[in-house]
Amino acid sequence: MRAFVCMLLAALAVTVSGQFDTHQWGDRSGIVHLFEWKWDDIANECENFLAPRGYAGVQVSPPTENAVIGGSFGRPWWERYQPMSYRLVTRSGNEAQFASMVRRCNDVGVRIYVDLVINHMADLVGGGGTGGSTANRQSFSYPGVPFSQLDFNPPCIITNYNDPIMVRNCQLAALPDLNQGVPWVRDKIVELMNHLIGLGVAGFRVDAVKHMWPGDLQAIYSRMNNLPTSHGFPAGARPFLTQEVIDLGGEAVTRDEYTHLGTVTEFRHSSEIGRVFRGRNPFRHLSNWGTGWGFLPSHLALVFVDNHDNQRGHGAGGSDILTYKVPRNYKMATAFMLAHPFGIVRVMSSFAFTDTERGPPQDANENLISPTFNADNSCGGGWVCEHRWRQIYNMVGFRNAVAGTQINDWWDNGNYQMAFCRGSRGFIAFNMESFDLNQSLQTCLPPGTYCDVISGDLVNGACTGNTITVGGDGRAQIVLPANAYDGVLAIHVNARV
Repeated sequence: MRAFVCMLLAALAVTVSGQFDTHQWGDRSGIVHLFEWKWDDIANECENFLAPRGYAGVQVSPPTENAVIGGSFGRPWWERYQPMSYRLVTRSGNEAQFASMVRRCNDVGVRIYVDLVINHMADLVGGGGTGGSTANRQSFSYPGVPFSQLDFNPPCIITNYNDPIMVRNCQLAALPDLNQGVPWVRDKIVELMNHLIGLGVAGFRVDAVKHMWPGDLQAIYSRMNNLPTSHGFPAGARPFLTQEVIDLGGEAVTRDEYTHLGTVTEFRHSSEIGRVFRGRNPFRHLSNWGTGWGFLPSHLALVFVDNHDNQRGHGAGGSDILTYKVPRNYKMATAFMLAHPFGIVRVMSSFAFTDTERGPPQDANENLISPTFNADNSCGGGWVCEHRWRQIYNMVGFRNAVAGTQINDWWDNGNYQMAFCRGSRGFIAFNMESFDLNQSLQTCLPPGTYCDVISGDLVNGACTGNTITVGGDGRAQIVLPANAYDGVLAIHVNARV
C-alpha cells in the first residue's frame, strides 16, 4: 500500500510539473499575443516572421463560438469573451482553419496557447453566435454545449472582492457563472481542452481564474490529455497552463492559491514596470527586479508590459500601465523585460483604438481585416503589431542570444540611467534623463564592433543602425543622448559586425 501511494504521488508530481513547461524550442523565447488575428494570418505570421525572428509562441484569442454583439464602432473585442458554445468557429476562422494554423506554426517551432474562457457563458437574450448557436441567459439555456440552469451557480452579482465565496460563486460583470463543481460542466470543459490538445496546442491561458475554485480547476486540469507526439511534443508532455489572476494585493483571492496548478499572470510586473518607465520610480531600484519586488518566483510568473485588458484601463494598474500610445517609454520597458531573465515573457500585439469598446479592424460586413505590412516590417490597416517593431523583435533575438546567463556588472547613476550585462553574451543601456549618457562602461563582450540592435538590424554582416566598439578590456564608450529616438541601446554576441 505504501509503495502504491508513493507511486501515485510521484505520478501526480510529474503531471503537475509538466503544466509549467512552455514546450518552446530551445533557441526561442517570448510569447506574442496576436490579439484578434485570423487563424490563416497567424499561420502566415508564424512561417514568415515569428519563426525567423526567434519568437517561441503565440497566444491566440478565444477560439470557441461567441455571441455576436453589435456596437457603435462595429462588433466589440470583448464579444470573444462571451461563449455561446464550445464549437471552434469565430470571426478568426473555423475549426479546419484553426487546426491548419496550429499545425503550420508547430512545424516551424512556434507554439500555440489558447485563451480559454470557461468561467462563464454569454450574457445574451435571443440573438445568435458566430456558429449559429442560440442562447437565453435568463433561462440559462445554452443548447450549443448544451448547458442548462442546473450547470450554473445561482445568480448573484459580485459586490465585495474581500468575500472569496462571492468572488467565485457570483457573476463577473453579469455573465452567467458556470459551476465547475458540477460533473457535466467539468466533462464539457475537459472535452473542449482535450479536443484542442488533440489539434496540437501547447497549452492554455485560462481566463478569469480568480473567479473559479482551485479545487474545481485541479479536478479539470488533472483530466487533460498529454500533448500529441505527432505535433513534435515529447512523449508524456503535459499542457502548459498560465492562469489569469489579477492580484495587486488587498483582496481575498490571491495568486498564490493557484500556483500549484500552473503559472500565473503577474500583474504586479505590469504595473511596476509601467511606474518605472513612466518616470515614477528610479532605475536604481531595478537592480533586484523580480521576487525582490514581491513578484512570484520566475518560473511561476507570466510577465508582460500590458495586456488586452489593462491597456484599455480594465483590470489592474490604472494610469501606471504603459501601452503603444507612449511608444518611446513602451519600447524601453519592453526592452528591459526582454533583457532581464525574470519570468516567462509575453509581448502584446494590438490593434489601434481610441474608444476602449472598439473592436479590431473590420469591413462593412463586420468581417476581420488582415493586417498589411510595411517595408520596415511594421503593420498597417489599423493594426499596431508591437511585435513587429524593430526595437522589440530584435530584443527577442537578444533574449535568445543571452539565454542561460544572469545579470552582472550592473551600473546606474542613481536615477534614470542604467546598464548591465547578461553574462559575457549581451549588454544593454538605458537613458531616461534630461541629459546625455556618455560613460565608459563594461560591456562584458569580446573585443570588436557590434550592431546596436535597437537602432538597426544586422544585415549581411553590416549594421543599418549605430555601431559600438568594444575594447580588449570589454569596455566601450556608451553614448546615449537625452533626445535619442529610443532611449535604449543593446548589443550581443550574435550582432557582431
